[in-house]
Amino acid sequence: MTIKQLQYIITVAKTGSITKAARNLFIAQPSLTSAIHELEKEYDITIFSRSNKGIELTPEGDEFIGYARQVLEQIDLIDERYTGKAIRKQRFCVSSQHYSFVVEAFVNLLKNYGKEKYEFHMRETQTYEIIDDVAHIRSEIGILYMNRFNETVIKKSLRDNGLVFEPLFTATPHVFIGKNSPLADKKIIETTDLKPYPRLSYEQGNHNSFYFSEEILSTLDSDKELIVCDRATLFNMLIGLNGYTICSGVINKELNGQDIIAKPLNVDDYMEIGYILPASIKPSTLTTIYIEILKETISNAKLA
Repeated sequence: MTIKQLQYIITVAKTGSITKAARNLFIAQPSLTSAIHELEKEYDITIFSRSNKGIELTPEGDEFIGYARQVLEQIDLIDERYTGKAIRKQRFCVSSQHYSFVVEAFVNLLKNYGKEKYEFHMRETQTYEIIDDVAHIRSEIGILYMNRFNETVIKKSLRDNGLVFEPLFTATPHVFIGKNSPLADKKIIETTDLKPYPRLSYEQGNHNSFYFSEEILSTLDSDKELIVCDRATLFNMLIGLNGYTICSGVINKELNGQDIIAKPLNVDDYMEIGYILPASIKPSTLTTIYIEILKETISNAKLA
């Protein structure tokens, strides 16, 4: 394996075409194809599947390219440290459930540590996808929660994917509602108070199991269910339809506005929110910095 081979497969994956990749790399197409075949033969894997429609990453190729990116990023850091050589575009990706403190920490990371060239991804996505992203190193870190209801299933999924979970904080359940909701004057909300109102939840795709739900008490009976894919839609429906969602209670009003409030929910439950990382790979410098910013953001939110 050579550095050039790793650069080649990343370029092919990005362009989706051997022809385009060869043009971008300024090499002959047969040379590029040969380099990829040599790498596949060396590790006895198939990185790309080829058909009349073009090429696509195979599942094992998807995993391999995640490791390739890690290797090239470390080489960039060595070059920058010892030669002063300008590095390629800085890359960092976070996959998370829909938490405003995660976005706030991401913004602060970018403001303080983003270089002249960067490609940062903030993926607020489904629980299964978070685990899959980190397992295949599409994301450097993932953020999700566990509690007594889902921890057996989530922990098994993490073990099966070679991931570890590190707690950040434990939250008591809260209800997000609009500031003009009929429930807004209550100091503490009972589950019976929620009965007349629409419950909002995030779509979990093909893995829409109760155990992968982003909201606790997902088995709680509700006559009115609204399933959404993004936070802006959820917040708009909270306000427009007097809906609610059950969450950690940590919210950034600068990012999410003043129209959403959090009220404690009177239930015997908790949310242990933490981050997941590959067990066998040392976190990158940027990942370590992001974790520290996350902790600082959470601490400030609790003090506010």
